[in-house]
Amino acid sequence: MTVAKYLLNIPETAEKRVVIVGGGFGGLKLALKLCRKDFQIVVLDKNNYHLFQPLLYQIAMSGLELSAISFPLRKVFQKTGIHYRMAKLERISPEINELVTDIGRLKYDYLVLATGAKTNFFNQEKIEKYTLQMKSAPDALYIRNRILGNFEKALNQSHVEDVKSYLNVAIIGGGPTGVELAGAMAEMKKYVLPKDYPDLDVRNMKIMLFEASPRLLAGMSQTASVVAMEYLKRLGVEVSTGTPVLDYDGHTLFLNEGITIHVRTVIWAAGITSGRINGISDSAYGRNNRLLVNSYNQIVGFPNIFAVGDNSLMTEPSYPNGHPQVAQVALQQANYLAHNLIRINRNKTLRHFHYINKGSMATVGRHLAVADLPFAKFRGYFAWLLWSVVHLLSIVGVKNKLFVLLNWSWKYITYDQSLRLLVKHKSKN
Repeated sequence: MTVAKYLLNIPETAEKRVVIVGGGFGGLKLALKLCRKDFQIVVLDKNNYHLFQPLLYQIAMSGLELSAISFPLRKVFQKTGIHYRMAKLERISPEINELVTDIGRLKYDYLVLATGAKTNFFNQEKIEKYTLQMKSAPDALYIRNRILGNFEKALNQSHVEDVKSYLNVAIIGGGPTGVELAGAMAEMKKYVLPKDYPDLDVRNMKIMLFEASPRLLAGMSQTASVVAMEYLKRLGVEVSTGTPVLDYDGHTLFLNEGITIHVRTVIWAAGITSGRINGISDSAYGRNNRLLVNSYNQIVGFPNIFAVGDNSLMTEPSYPNGHPQVAQVALQQANYLAHNLIRINRNKTLRHFHYINKGSMATVGRHLAVADLPFAKFRGYFAWLLWSVVHLLSIVGVKNKLFVLLNWSWKYITYDQSLRLLVKHKSKN
């Protein structure tokens, strides 16, 4: 019995073993493309579900239930022959083609790192400690609890300034996540919160969006940026560009020029980075800890270790600083890598990856969205409808698609969502 079989109970086979770390867009796509292709596929992920992150903000804003945008990996892998283990990668030993997880060791022939990215706090310890992030399912649920909990606390305050500090919401970062969060929060303030909290004057609530760079949606066109700003202001969001956040202590937000704001809910959406992996040399990392890969997605210096998606950094003439960290890149890289691994197995020449930009979109609210497509730019109702259709079709599972469609339809008809449950963990102590 080998160490791998003993510790992770993965059967030995004559087929080459491909170990994929991460069950996100890239990892899931790669696993399904390679199954039944003369490989033994092993997928490792610290969670037992695939999460559709583009709609995570709607969990935080009480628009959807978590189950609607998550799908059990074991259900996805039924009848595929793919082996899945819920495990956390701890280190890699490239010299012996072995990785170590929190549940044991595992040998590999080919290793694919599709571990995604995490929130970048730019080494600001207090901001990391006191602000809320939104990169995982627990993060989104925690934001929902914080916002609803603060409204409950606001009811019991006797001073107007204290009430305002509990009602206020500050969002740091003017990318798609920040813009969509601010728009969803503004619609909640307009249509939902006044009915839920008639004892509170919701006009005391400020929704603030701060962006350090000169404009919103820096990865999209100037037109999209201007239109998004217009939409947010129409919804009552206070948008400040060219305004870096200097610090936050849990009660007060510190801006430049000595400006301070009292706010109890601060959501950090100002950037992402990747975590370093023990066993991968420092020379293999580029900016924001992304793994440097060639046009075959091979990590520099490690011919049988690959990286796809947000944690990889591949340059092309059109993308000298690397591809955008979006789902489409991960999906396209996974598709190419699947074909290249098959070609390696058959001793054929590998094919270079080239990213095809299919466009980008962001929604601000009902009938308010922007879309930059390769052939045209859209705004307003058509962009909002296009955004809705694309995201709905991208969700894993027919049942999940129906749940999301039902929730969206109900919200569209009633201007309401009935998912405002404040669920707290009960301590055993």
